[in-house]
Amino acid sequence: MIREHYGVPVGIVVAGTEKVEIRTLKVGRFCVVDESAYKILKISKSKPGKHGSAKARLDLEDIFTGSKTSHVGTVTDKISVPVIEKGSATVTHIQGVDVHAMDAKTFEMMILPMEDGLNIESGGEIQWMEALGRFRIIRDH
Repeated sequence: MIREHYGVPVGIVVAGTEKVEIRTLKVGRFCVVDESAYKILKISKSKPGKHGSAKARLDLEDIFTGSKTSHVGTVTDKISVPVIEKGSATVTHIQGVDVHAMDAKTFEMMILPMEDGLNIESGGEIQWMEALGRFRIIRDH
């Protein structure tokens, strides 16, 4: 499994997340808002004047549902960043909307939700990702 940490300054690790300042985030990375993992689509920063701190607006997309939202805060606010794990697996069988697969490195069995638009067959290889205890198939081979 590949462990990816998004954000330079590392804060306290709580339930699969790290705390970082909003100013350290970049487009294409991930953050946690309302207990869901989001991909950052756009960051807008503005300084309101000589009094007050700079603000940042994050345009976000949920990595599991695809819903979009935004988050506004000062650039010094701390925000949670998920620890995302990625790996590959071999599909053993498909049962309804569940894909049963065996992790390629640990040989653990896992049950993943079927994704629309993917051509998944028994015996095939898939790429998966996990964030905040939720799994998703990100690619079929």
